[in-house]
Amino acid sequence: MSAELAKAANAKKPSHSPQGFRHFSTLWISLDSPSCIYEPVISLHRCPFAAETARILVEFLEVAVTSILYLKGLYPSGAYERRRYLNLLVHRAIHPELRNYIYSSVNELFAFIEKGLVERIAVIFFGCDGVPVEKFVFKLHVSQSNGSEVEEDQLESSLGSLLVKLSVSDMLTKVLPSDCKWEIAAYFNALPDTDATKETQFWKPTQTKQWCQPSLITPIKSMSSESVALQLYVEHQTETEI
Repeated sequence: MSAELAKAANAKKPSHSPQGFRHFSTLWISLDSPSCIYEPVISLHRCPFAAETARILVEFLEVAVTSILYLKGLYPSGAYERRRYLNLLVHRAIHPELRNYIYSSVNELFAFIEKGLVERIAVIFFGCDGVPVEKFVFKLHVSQSNGSEVEEDQLESSLGSLLVKLSVSDMLTKVLPSDCKWEIAAYFNALPDTDATKETQFWKPTQTKQWCQPSLITPIKSMSSESVALQLYVEHQTETEI
């Protein structure tokens, strides 16, 4: 059994879609480590380099999530504008509700990423029945060692290469259902201390369903450095479940 919590945007789930846009869900946080469901996490020491790594990752995740939505064609092209990031041309959402949802979702995970509590962050697409169609998953590990100094240029170069690989992934050509919804999910390897961590006060139970069978995994790209390790892959249903 797993504990699953979710944070509603502005403490409420949107009751309707912006005009011309498909509905997008609230930010879901799933805590799936059975051993830590009832035990608050032990306070971790603050690593001076982890904060810088977390900042770079949060900026990357905002761009990467937007890129996935753009490349999947979930919204009209007019919902985005072109920007430059890490010497690459990328897309940024210009619809206020969409842009703010992506920005607040990844930025409010900053403290958890910095402390090494986040194991995976996923963009999940699912149909009207609540069953996921596919998940774009970022599996990460942020070093808590004081000796793990961040080589910013090297890290950003690796993240830029990951964005390039993402843009040409065959998984992005898969057509989504016309009634598709989506959400951003983060899976923890330890339960945040809800009494001491103000960032957890808005989380609520999620209704997202799980696949009955083990999912298929298609790797896209991975990178590793002294300060962080990151894998990007896609999870999708087995043929018997489709």
